Amino acid sequence: MTDLTAGPSTEPRAGGGTARPDAALADVVARLRRAMRRAARSADPDNPLAVAQLELLSCVAENPGARPGEVARLLRLAPNSVTTLVRGLLQRRLITRASGGTDRRTVALRLTADGAHAVARWQATNTAILRQALAGMSRQRQDLITAALPALRELVEAVDASADPVDDPGGGT
Repeated sequence: MTDLTAGPSTEPRAGGGTARPDAALADVVARLRRAMRRAARSADPDNPLAVAQLELLSCVAENPGARPGEVARLLRLAPNSVTTLVRGLLQRRLITRASGGTDRRTVALRLTADGAHAVARWQATNTAILRQALAGMSRQRQDLITAALPALRELVEAVDASADPVDDPGGGT
């Protein structure tokens, strides 16, 4: 495995000079996220949902029955932000809120059919954007990106794991 923190890279940096591979990767990921958002808005200008709403819907799609607090933790959002997003999505009838099972004080979130459609639409838009962008690249570059997918999935898991709080039986400070 390559050590991304070891030494400088010969990768050019936007302002000139060179960047370390870890910094270069962080830059590429951030720029790709911004480019995907811009392209998605351009490709689907009639989509009335904000990215935060789409991310919350996607989180609920991946975690049906999740409680708002769980969604806040998974998305690293303040609980009051999730409450605001949930309220808006309830008004649009994209999610439902129901009793969380045996404990009637808890709330479980689920997608409605329209909510599932919104997630599928967003995913299809993103897939089409990437398909078009990849088609404009050389076959060699396409193959490199395909070969990197397992490593990128592992990277996502490692980043997710680092974001999860470690249980502190002592109560922490």
